[in-house]
Amino acid sequence: MTNHHLEAALNPSTASLIRRVRRFLTKLDIPAYAVGGVVRDLVMKRRAIDVDIAVAADASAISEKLAAALDATLIPLDVEKRVVRLLPKGANKGKWQLDIASLQGSLRADLRRRDFTVDAMALDLAKLNLTRNVLTADIIDPAGGLDDIEHRIIRAVSPGCFRHDPLRLLRGVRLKTELGFDIEPATRDIMKRDAKLIGKAAPERVRDELLRLFALPGTYDAVTELDALGLLTAIIPEIAPLRGTEQPREHTWNVLLHSARSIDALDFILRKGEWAFAKTKVLSKIPRGRDIQAYFAGPVSPPSTRYVLTKLAAMLHDIAKPQTRVINQYGQVRFYGHPQEGAPMAAVILERLRFSAREARFVETIVRYHLRPVQMSKDEEPPTPRAIYRFFRDLGDAAVATLYFSLADHLATRGPNLEKGNWNWHTGIVAKLVEEYRRTPPMTAVKRLIDGHDLQRELQLPPGRLMGTMLNELDEAQGAGEITTRKEALAYAEKLMTTPETLSAYTDRSAVENAGIIRDFADATE
Repeated sequence: MTNHHLEAALNPSTASLIRRVRRFLTKLDIPAYAVGGVVRDLVMKRRAIDVDIAVAADASAISEKLAAALDATLIPLDVEKRVVRLLPKGANKGKWQLDIASLQGSLRADLRRRDFTVDAMALDLAKLNLTRNVLTADIIDPAGGLDDIEHRIIRAVSPGCFRHDPLRLLRGVRLKTELGFDIEPATRDIMKRDAKLIGKAAPERVRDELLRLFALPGTYDAVTELDALGLLTAIIPEIAPLRGTEQPREHTWNVLLHSARSIDALDFILRKGEWAFAKTKVLSKIPRGRDIQAYFAGPVSPPSTRYVLTKLAAMLHDIAKPQTRVINQYGQVRFYGHPQEGAPMAAVILERLRFSAREARFVETIVRYHLRPVQMSKDEEPPTPRAIYRFFRDLGDAAVATLYFSLADHLATRGPNLEKGNWNWHTGIVAKLVEEYRRTPPMTAVKRLIDGHDLQRELQLPPGRLMGTMLNELDEAQGAGEITTRKEALAYAEKLMTTPETLSAYTDRSAVENAGIIRDFADATE
């Protein structure tokens, strides 16, 4: 690609942003350049929303006035390197993102210090032309980024670029996944050499890059790339033992590949990607719709969404299998209790990467209960109302995510050997629970028909463990629709009081139901 002249259409909000920034900086007589990803995206005819500007001035010194001029929120990103981010308020919220940084030396020297050639290009704001929403400009390309875009290559600008900023290692895999490019061999060798340096990057920055990576389709390929480069276990050392942990014959892959494949399968389940081992007709009985799309797109703790966090949970859902692997009396490989042991491990990993408590709890819940959907019924029986109530009670906001992930886990277990009958049974359970979720969203709290004070006053029941068990049993009966009035609740409580063995039987049944291993899919994974 020898033509360094660019002509590209901009979306109206980005065009307006560039005009306003140029006008502001021109008044201050500050040379400024659009750099990095925005130039790459314009060259590739991709929609440009994130705009990076390099200024021949102290970016932090002008940022407050620029934020006021743009009606934007200012976020300092790197005080030492004088990098700030501006995000629009009000009606423009979410329409663009502007990063302002101070040039490190001359423009060409600054570009030579960047990470990858495809991001080491610039446009002079003073010399570009914006007619309506069409931009024309000459591209400044000292590192050969245009040629690498033409050949679809990710190439490091210099051999020391990762030592300057180790986060670039993770960004390289994200760019490969996002653009569909290949990492050229010399750059791959440098990334392998420097992989352990990722531990020196701030955990918050690693977290944000992981969120961007897992938001993309094709995360399976990204995870396998991270593993091949040595980055996956450098970020999450607990994953290393998964590679050598073999599984029962029902499984197609070892634990590490199964975990990665379950991410791929989740994208297929949510119709965001393909699955190499089955056609879309296997999805015909899985509920879909705008409500499910909105659920997964919804934030847990911005900017993370349920979709991205469910994919992270997929990566971590079998994290405890290596230490729980046993061979039972029948010579079968089993992983007893791995969800319960894996849940706190997943939480520790996310906390180490500075995820919020809400994010960690969401992932931890999926890991802890990922087998629960296939443990809710026996033979061909549908889940009981009480089992459904307990499921939504225990899983809360992660309930729907766990249902869909359980299907992905199933696909990633069987691979090319999917059994139609077992799959239809599983999809039927998920459909039943999603129907219940849609009928009455179980995440909303239901007011009790009677409370502890009523039990004390009407039945002379003293506070204590028995009262707690009674209230839980009443909650289940109410959630299952077995009691609907205060009078029915009191009568039910009185019956339990007169036949305490009934209460004990309910408690035991709940424990057995929640811990049992039902049918061959659950048996193989447990």
